[in-house]
Amino acid sequence: MDFLYIALGLVGLYFGAEWLVSGAVATARRMGISPLVASLVIVGFGTSLPELLVSVRAALTGAPGIALGNVVGSNIANILLIVGAAAVIFPISGWDRNVRRDAIAMTSASVFLLFLVQYDVIGRVAGLVLLALLALFLFRTYRFAVATETKPELPADGAMPVWKMAVLIVAGLILLIIGAELLIRGATELAAHFGISDAVVGLTVVALGTSLPELATAVVAATKRHSDVAIGNVTGSCIFNVLCIIGATAVIAPLPVPEGFATFDVPVMLTATVFFALMLFFAPKFHRATGAAMLAAYAAYIWALV
Repeated sequence: MDFLYIALGLVGLYFGAEWLVSGAVATARRMGISPLVASLVIVGFGTSLPELLVSVRAALTGAPGIALGNVVGSNIANILLIVGAAAVIFPISGWDRNVRRDAIAMTSASVFLLFLVQYDVIGRVAGLVLLALLALFLFRTYRFAVATETKPELPADGAMPVWKMAVLIVAGLILLIIGAELLIRGATELAAHFGISDAVVGLTVVALGTSLPELATAVVAATKRHSDVAIGNVTGSCIFNVLCIIGATAVIAPLPVPEGFATFDVPVMLTATVFFALMLFFAPKFHRATGAAMLAAYAAYIWALV
């Protein structure tokens, strides 16, 4: 049954990502906003829902290592694995340079998380601060969308009906959540047989499982030449993971910080985040060689954990 859960989860993730990307791009065209903004909010938050559900459930059931490791591991996977894999499959280029503002927000959130994990517990006050920063980020993104609003870009063969856009987005999100849940259930049960700790399971198996929606979305977006969706998906997801997921989870149940997060895992996450931000600022594209190097770095990190 564990292998069946994994297979069904992968199928759900693929079709969920396909529908979500199509719906998000169509929504951006209909509303006259950039695909970058749509992917930051709709796709970024939507693909972070599995992490939110898993982290809250883990915190409530007394597994803080999974709750925190899920977010840290997911952000590492988002950048090194997802962007790396998408670049290897199809080099990513031509993204909206306005993503630099969001790259700064993503890096700042990671620096703040490094500060928080220096303490034994991430408490409710810290969680409320993270949620307040999330509200500020969403407000700023909304203001940017309004300021840059343009005439809707309708396809030559006519606009996609509103009901179809809504169905694609909602159905895509539902499939992503179900697919991630099935995959996590199967993978976690298999990992438990090897006696791996909660923190390592959270950083590897669960983080990889909850990052697969972002992976599927980024790969589909890259192959369709929607680089803004691929970049915005990862950037938005990394921001939501830290501000929303850790913030909401800490408010519901304060998060004890397992050993190693302050000295190894979060510094690795911050290093990957800074590298990604610098690429967005200064590089013209993510070449296949760059993607391969990112995949090698992710493999080295997983090897160091296990």
